[in-house]
Amino acid sequence: MNKFNELISWSKDSYAHLPWRKRRSLYHTLVSEIMLQQTTVGTVLNHFERFIELYPDVETLAKSTDDEVCIAWKGLGYYRRARNLRKAAIDICEHFDGEIPLSYEDLTSIKGIGEYTANAILSIGEDKKALAVDANLERVLSRIFGIKEKKGLKLQNKLKSKFVNGELAFGRIKSYRELNESLMDLGRVLCQARKTDCAICPLRTICIANKSNDPLAYPETPQAKVKKYYQLELLRAVVIKGNKVLGYEKSQDEWLAGQVELPTFVVKSDDSNFKGYPKWNNDFNSDVSIKTSITKYKIVNHIQEFEKKELPKNSTYKYYELDPLKVNFATATLKVLKKINVIK
Repeated sequence: MNKFNELISWSKDSYAHLPWRKRRSLYHTLVSEIMLQQTTVGTVLNHFERFIELYPDVETLAKSTDDEVCIAWKGLGYYRRARNLRKAAIDICEHFDGEIPLSYEDLTSIKGIGEYTANAILSIGEDKKALAVDANLERVLSRIFGIKEKKGLKLQNKLKSKFVNGELAFGRIKSYRELNESLMDLGRVLCQARKTDCAICPLRTICIANKSNDPLAYPETPQAKVKKYYQLELLRAVVIKGNKVLGYEKSQDEWLAGQVELPTFVVKSDDSNFKGYPKWNNDFNSDVSIKTSITKYKIVNHIQEFEKKELPKNSTYKYYELDPLKVNFATATLKVLKKINVIK
């Protein structure tokens, strides 16, 4: 039996239950593939079906607002993906009559759909001959076929070229959808970046990296830079008026663009170049705090309730309903409001 068909059987036996595989459609493939970028399957499982209930098709998604989509995206992070998904839906409705096209050129012309997502729609959504090369497939194919190249764009291009030229020997494959999904499952479960379970891998007898007895050597990994974190202390000012809270919407050139934050001030920062919030130059009296992090900052958030007149004047401040289903609050803001029992 073709070993890749054995891999496909293993994948179908173990992971056919994933909701985007149980109820297949091009739209479900588009949503799930964008959700799965930089996010684990376990996390996406907790959000996919709820998102589909809210936005069951391209037309419904296209009629939404950025805020509505970002609220529905809560918990998945990287909110630019949510906005890109909505842009793609709008483009599909405006230029393709609401039907997801099935040519690579048309797909990559759509805002929010890049090369990887286009190939995923073609291979997984429509079962066409295509290879969706992400970090998982890059690693797995490098090991199977013994391509000892530094991971990155050069390796990915080499793999795509070899696939187009028929140099990746998959044998007789009935379904490129099943091939892509099984390779993704292999990379996610058995053939990870820092750990392999070669002994139970369906491809162990044909995998060149396994035969080398050093599978982690494939692909070559560039020397990782040690990430420097800065310590940052912020004051999160809570001003309640009835069932509303004072806040402001982050602009497009700021962290968390489009999301609503509490009035926030820098108390202390190791990064002298940090300009994310204005400085707080007065005393404050907070005995409640939470810890968060974002990009290169580890943050202590001091929480204190104020009256509006005690804060520096800011024309962007306004009152928002204390309803996370209606207001696109930033995650840190939600954590603060939950910490002081303003919302549940």
